[in-house]
Amino acid sequence: MTVPPRLSVAVPIYNEVSLLPELLQRVGAVLQELPGGPHEIVMVDDGSTDGSRQALFRAAVAEPRLVIVALSRNFGHQAALSAALDHVTGDVVVLMDGDLQDPPEAIPLLLRTHLEGYDVVYARRVRRKEGWLLRASYATFYRILARLSNVDLPVDSGDFGLMSRRVVEQLRRAPERHRYLRGLRAWAGYPQIGVTVERAARAGGESKYSLRKLIALACDGFFSFSVAPLRAAALLGLGAILLSTLFALYAVVARLLLGHSPQGFTALIVVMTFLSGTNLLFLGLLGEYLGRVYEEVKRRPLYVVDQIVRGEAGDAARLGDRPAVEMGH
Repeated sequence: MTVPPRLSVAVPIYNEVSLLPELLQRVGAVLQELPGGPHEIVMVDDGSTDGSRQALFRAAVAEPRLVIVALSRNFGHQAALSAALDHVTGDVVVLMDGDLQDPPEAIPLLLRTHLEGYDVVYARRVRRKEGWLLRASYATFYRILARLSNVDLPVDSGDFGLMSRRVVEQLRRAPERHRYLRGLRAWAGYPQIGVTVERAARAGGESKYSLRKLIALACDGFFSFSVAPLRAAALLGLGAILLSTLFALYAVVARLLLGHSPQGFTALIVVMTFLSGTNLLFLGLLGEYLGRVYEEVKRRPLYVVDQIVRGEAGDAARLGDRPAVEMGH
């Protein structure tokens, strides 16, 4: 008989104090029904300011499966997920958000599918509960990125999913500062499959992904997995050269054979304005790639750990102590 795998559930937390009791109860109930173990819940507090960290510390006294990784400040969602992956110990890892839009009750389905021989089981989101404009934006983004990416990226799938230990180890080795984990998960390879999971409405509170953060995440996906913008600049330049050459030939022929030159001051201004704007656009894209290279070569830690608390009597009782600060990977 195959030994049931140990499961780690990795959850980033940022200002979710009102949802923590339900989140811990539902995740704990799911783990209680799973065979094997001991399972664990690794929650990364990403610099919360609403008391989430203190609530997690209190919960650790009663929940022996809970591991709390408290970061020194807010480093962002993808950095918090990476911190969770760096501290999990299970044979398989489930990544999920703390807003309960990713239902913990889907974890057994992910695990059963994994046992069929898949290293990655990601959730395909159906019947999302966001507004139509946001749903359309998500769908458009995923399909454009999948089309332009040099990696086969699944559409309509977020970070919610299961990964085997060897996939987690590959993600740990990835050195990127601007991380797009769902893309890195696909890049790692190994057998992967999607399962349909209905995405629930947010259980409470407000989304921590503002429009600016959503755009930043989309840019991380595009610039990390595609050089299409750079190629588009080259193609547009070639097209402009071709059209201008054809127009120059037409002007010469018209002058020699018809005795007049093409007129069009307005057209000239429009073309010049268009090409100037295009140059500035692609100069900005080049700057974006260059800026990301600059961030990479600095080699700063992705995150900084303030303290780690485990849900055991010995560790949870020492909440007043201040462990040594650990540097992230």
